Amino acid sequence: MNKNVVILGLNYGGHDTSACLMKNGNLITACEEERYIKQKHTRNFPKNAINDCLKKANLSINDVDEITLSYD
Repeated sequence: MNKNVVILGLNYGGHDTSACLMKNGNLITACEEERYIKQKHTRNFPKNAINDCLKKANLSINDVDEITLSYD
């Protein structure tokens, strides 16, 4: 039985926060938080980007197997 591995990637902690979803190593969708709050180079937690990624992929947070964070 093969399970699709869903990864939520977050860019948070610096400017231009964003989220993306990957399924089995393939990028499904990616969203930048600034598009939702109309604030360029935002450092806000990307909650709107996360929600839109999940919506576009027709998934819920319960479908996410792993969460990754960017670092510098």
